[in-house]
Amino acid sequence: MAQRMRRSTSWMFAQELLDKPRAVGAVWPSSQALARRMAAQVPVDGHGWVVELGGGTGAITEAILARGVSVERLLVIERSGAFVRHLRRRFPAVRVLQGDAAKLAQLLPAGACVDAIVSSLPLRSLPALEAGEILAQWVRVCTTGGVVIQFTYDLPGLRRHQPPGFAPCASSIVWNNLPPARVLTFSRSEARAGR
Repeated sequence: MAQRMRRSTSWMFAQELLDKPRAVGAVWPSSQALARRMAAQVPVDGHGWVVELGGGTGAITEAILARGVSVERLLVIERSGAFVRHLRRRFPAVRVLQGDAAKLAQLLPAGACVDAIVSSLPLRSLPALEAGEILAQWVRVCTTGGVVIQFTYDLPGLRRHQPPGFAPCASSIVWNNLPPARVLTFSRSEARAGR
């Protein structure tokens, strides 16, 4: 059953990649190793939202839940209708919204407090204006001390991925991912916090 599901999600992922190559953030579904490394950076004991951007086939969603984040705190935002339908079937208790990360503040409940943003978005391959709009949303919604966790295939580039108003706090490479990926974690700095 698990092997059939992996084949099914791999096929769906490949189809989405062929149909919308610029919208899919990875070249292959995230490995369990990458998903666990990203989830390990998510604060479990907060009271605010944990927002996953680009849920894809759900590898990272599964790891976030396995880490102990409650379904009530998790919000997954995905642009692809096919991925949204898949995620809703796979995680019926998780709130999954179809939407654009560049409009994140509009997708959140009024007065929402965000403790963590877990992003699989292809920021490097997006047009600069769109990537800038997404980063501005992170600054707008993330609480002081909140974290942004982003993976990239750009292994040496740390500074290129730092959102304004955030300070780097962790960086590691997951070699057993296809291709290898760097997981970057940034903390919302107090000096620039505010909405």
